[in-house]
Amino acid sequence: MKFPQWIGLAALGAAVVLLWTLKDVLIHLFAAVVLAMALCTLVGTLRARWPIPRPVALLICLVGLLVVIGLGAAVVVPPFTSQFHQLLLQLPAAAGELKTLAINAINVISGWVYGSGASGSWSDRLFANGVTSLPDSSTLASGLGGGLQSLLGLAGNLGSGLVQLLFVLAVSLMVAVQPNAYRNVAILLVPSFYRRRAQGILDQCGNALSSWMVGVLISSLCVALLAGIGLSLLGVKLVMANALLAGLLNVIPNVGPTMSTIFPMAVALLDSPWKALAVLGLYVIVQNLESYVITPSVMHHQVKLLPGLTLTAQFVFTVVFGPLGLLLALPLAVVLQVLIREIVIHDLFDRWKSEGRLRLSRQSTP
Repeated sequence: MKFPQWIGLAALGAAVVLLWTLKDVLIHLFAAVVLAMALCTLVGTLRARWPIPRPVALLICLVGLLVVIGLGAAVVVPPFTSQFHQLLLQLPAAAGELKTLAINAINVISGWVYGSGASGSWSDRLFANGVTSLPDSSTLASGLGGGLQSLLGLAGNLGSGLVQLLFVLAVSLMVAVQPNAYRNVAILLVPSFYRRRAQGILDQCGNALSSWMVGVLISSLCVALLAGIGLSLLGVKLVMANALLAGLLNVIPNVGPTMSTIFPMAVALLDSPWKALAVLGLYVIVQNLESYVITPSVMHHQVKLLPGLTLTAQFVFTVVFGPLGLLLALPLAVVLQVLIREIVIHDLFDRWKSEGRLRLSRQSTP
């Protein structure tokens, strides 16, 4: 290799190291772009129906989103607050019932395995030292120091997370106000001979993200509908609030559905422990349907993203970027799919293939 080629290779390596060092900043910028794309999609839909200026359409969309978020919080938060208070009051009795059910189940299983004479031995052995359902005051006092330290650490993490959230929101709003200006700046970073092609690729990425958002909306509606039907059949209270919560948290892959299980189980525990277990089984079924049937099918139809690639993207981006990578795994996979298809396959591999055929035809010509 010649000296300029070594310089180019060193510059490429330095760029890769720099990007890896700034990966946290880049993932937050990508989150801001995704939010801005969502706002631009809403603004474009609104302006397609009514010819209004872009700032007015953006303001209407922001006000509408705030109203929807406020109504959702008004529907979900107050009922859960009262139900959580009742849950704390009835938690000792529910824990005692769960202990009794566990003892009876162990006795039945040991009776089936070892015979009726040994039915009580396993439960007596497990609960010989006594099981307290809730810690007493001395235990709480002894753990106060560690709890205070953990609380301070949690406050620091919440403060850092709030700053990151404000950064993402601010950048997304700035991009949504003038999307063409920021796109032109991004295109200027590309070599001049490739700028027109880069503009077309960016348009395809935007269309793919819009299709992904439609797919997420369809998947969330399906999850909310299934959860609402199941909770209604089980007779659990606050069906609408729990179903709405399941649909909203479905946006977060894997973690969101697990979080949505806590609240309906807590509400069902106020009635009886078996109903809480039934709710757990229901949500396990809904989560498996969402993970392996609904989301892969919808994403394959909307953005042509294969189910195996969807699961692989969630794993890889979670390892690389952490929890935010899990949240943005699907939009990252959608954008990378467009970039690989258009740049690597069409612009590189297909061109090499055509040049190879041309070279072979010249060699075969006498």
